[in-house]
Amino acid sequence: MIDLYGMASPNVLKVVLMLGEVDLPYHFRHVNMIAGDQYKAEFKALNPNGRVPVIVDQDGPGGQPFTVFESGAILIYLAEKTGKLWPTDLRQRHTVFQWLMFQMGGIGPMSGQFVHFTRAAPQEGNEYARNRYFTEIHRLIGVLDRRLGETAYMAGNDYSIADVATWPWARNHELLKLDNYVEYPNVARWVAAIGERPAAKEMIQTEQEIRTHDGKAFQGATADDMDRFFARGKYARVLA
Repeated sequence: MIDLYGMASPNVLKVVLMLGEVDLPYHFRHVNMIAGDQYKAEFKALNPNGRVPVIVDQDGPGGQPFTVFESGAILIYLAEKTGKLWPTDLRQRHTVFQWLMFQMGGIGPMSGQFVHFTRAAPQEGNEYARNRYFTEIHRLIGVLDRRLGETAYMAGNDYSIADVATWPWARNHELLKLDNYVEYPNVARWVAAIGERPAAKEMIQTEQEIRTHDGKAFQGATADDMDRFFARGKYARVLA
């Protein structure tokens, strides 16, 4: 059994999707990031970085519990554990790794920053930040669209952990203000195809369940809780 610690963020949902794809049972443990659960000593013992997702595989290497943090590392671990969603051929495997890193270093963080500046930051005075990240999202999705015009999936003709990592982010065209990918037909085709997979449908259902917990966390949040969550106010480090 695997314990998955998280909330309803795309980085957590990619692990939910992966667990469904490789058919591994798991127990979801909600982390109330709004209340500051990620700062508690017991959670920091699992992830020194204080972020989700984290998994604890109770049947890890050697039959002993093993903890993995960082979503990309978790996907690689689960692929290696099950032998699924990545190739054995060295060239093909490293093609998967390259596109996985494209998500980890590009689509994920740039999308996260864009959503922050459009939803959580003051709108007045932040035009540069919103436009900067919106421009970068368009550039990255354009790269993805060109790639998917050449291959069925990100790393080639076979579905892989690169797709698993990227889909929970890229499907949010409304959140990213990308107009249903009208400019990016290959991405639209790919998003729709993965959305028909049973594991993707299960992920969406699980997401709604997790959002119930998240909603309660937000409803119970104080102004100070929100400032801490977004690292603003007294929690911000101000550049002199």
